[in-house]
Amino acid sequence: MDNAEILSRLSKVIAARKDADAGKSYVAKLFQKGRKKIAQKVGEEGVELALAAVLDDQKDAISESADLLFHMMILWADMGISPDDIFAELARREGVSGIDEKNAR
Repeated sequence: MDNAEILSRLSKVIAARKDADAGKSYVAKLFQKGRKKIAQKVGEEGVELALAAVLDDQKDAISESADLLFHMMILWADMGISPDDIFAELARREGVSGIDEKNAR
């Protein structure tokens, strides 16, 4: 299974749990709490990843990266964004200088 397939499968699981019982599904519970809470979780996971990096803790950095990606995907789903949308944006930027890309915004 390739990495894009893993993200696609996870995206489908997240979508399926969007309207599930919040008492039985963490994803449903986050959706029920709304975008503000979902975005807060993304921020928390990003900070935890940054701290793991500062502490040079590779194991925690991997774990926190997975948590961050998972919560980002919940946020994407809440906003109607798919992993393919993100892949398309990354492909559009491929071969473009980061400085040039930022200046074009």
